Amino acid sequence: MSEKQMSVLGWVATFMSVMMYVSYFPQIINNLAGQKGNFIQPLVAAINCSLWVYYGLFKKERYIPLAAANAPGIVFDLVTAITALI
Repeated sequence: MSEKQMSVLGWVATFMSVMMYVSYFPQIINNLAGQKGNFIQPLVAAINCSLWVYYGLFKKERYIPLAAANAPGIVFDLVTAITALI
């Protein structure tokens, strides 16, 4: 990937990080109303973690701690999203 593409990927990952926190709102509202949690928040979190892992592993100077910190989030968030649908 070119440096420009990596920069765009970094901004997309940052945007998804913000969206991850914004997506908590529907789940909080449902929880307060006594309804089952929404699958959107963990799904967005899994996408966000995936982007950060990709960014950390494939930029010119790899940033392994960033990738390692986000890798478990992919698994746990996907499991959470799937179980919210069942």
